[in-house]
Amino acid sequence: MDMAPVERLLPRRAQPIVAVVVAASLLASALWYVAAGGLSGGLVDHDRPPRIGVRFTVDLNAAGPAELGQLPGVGPAIAQRIVDHRMAHGRFTSPEDLLDVVGIGAVMLERIRPHLRPFTAPPDAAR
Repeated sequence: MDMAPVERLLPRRAQPIVAVVVAASLLASALWYVAAGGLSGGLVDHDRPPRIGVRFTVDLNAAGPAELGQLPGVGPAIAQRIVDHRMAHGRFTSPEDLLDVVGIGAVMLERIRPHLRPFTAPPDAAR
């Protein structure tokens, strides 16, 4: 019975080193899992991610139609009317000035009010 020599993928002296590295990696992974909460929580449920508290805000006196169109209830036509009103009548001094724009009523104003940046004096008015 003649046996063919066994061909090894790794030399004998490298096999214990690889075994130690694999065991250390498995141990580190297990420790991370336990530290992250394991089965009791702490990991993110990707089907229901947490809500992010970031709010989109706009400066009415500097925003263009594309930016204004992102406001809730404001489409491209109303966004363009806001820009046209600003060009014809000057800067907005308060959110209530939006009521002069055709298509914006009290309900829409209250819907977009949280997304408006605070009004400041124009830079040349400080002189």
